[in-house]
Amino acid sequence: MAATLERMPALYLSHGAPPLADDPVWPGELAAWSAGLPRPKAILMVSAHWEEAPLALGATETLPLVYDFWGFPEHYYQVQYAAPGAPALAESVRALLRAPGAPVQDIPDRGLDHGAYVPLVEMYPDADVPVLQISLPTLDPRRLMDVGRKLAPLRDEGVLIVGSGFFTHNLAALRHGGGVPSWSAEFDAWGHEALAARDVDALLDFEHKSPAGRLAHPRTEHFAPLFVTMGAADAAGDLDAERSVIDGFWMGLAKRSVQFG
Repeated sequence: MAATLERMPALYLSHGAPPLADDPVWPGELAAWSAGLPRPKAILMVSAHWEEAPLALGATETLPLVYDFWGFPEHYYQVQYAAPGAPALAESVRALLRAPGAPVQDIPDRGLDHGAYVPLVEMYPDADVPVLQISLPTLDPRRLMDVGRKLAPLRDEGVLIVGSGFFTHNLAALRHGGGVPSWSAEFDAWGHEALAARDVDALLDFEHKSPAGRLAHPRTEHFAPLFVTMGAADAAGDLDAERSVIDGFWMGLAKRSVQFG
């Protein structure tokens, strides 16, 4: 299939852990989502699992994956995803983001981590779309929205911008009981309503304005990619074109995933 150059949507997805592949429902949800999208020319991935400042660009050629998890069965460390690199996209990202006082660094030996490849295996299983991963340079929501706004022109070049995190993420709290904890359900419902209401100010200040915000996200890294996605949507006037594509819970965590545009 030829890649399209129509404006691509911007996505925030809950990426799951390696056992996502064994879930009876979730892989099909991701596959159906990608099947309904325009064919991307390339994918720009921002994962919760790579924090690096100043902002860094990962490998621009196919490299081994980063198995950044511990204690799982051996077959999860055998997963391969040999997507092509995206050197032209890297050049465009540098041009959009590099400015006086705002350097962009290259880490050419950094492959895709599980926040990138785990969902992509389900969405683009043929690994035939070039992928570039960039780091989270900060956890400040406002600064991340700024990054997303600067990256927004890529959407008109056929680039699918994906923020990969988890809508709720507190693994330590999950160890104290089963089912869906109240803090996860309450935060998910609040976040869904805030997104539907386009309440950007509330989302930016989620730690104080949401129920159980600090329990749902004791650190911000899994919610942070949402703000890159929102910035890319805001710059294109697409915040009003938001919809939840996937909802529900996995091991007590909200897997809500949204599309703008």
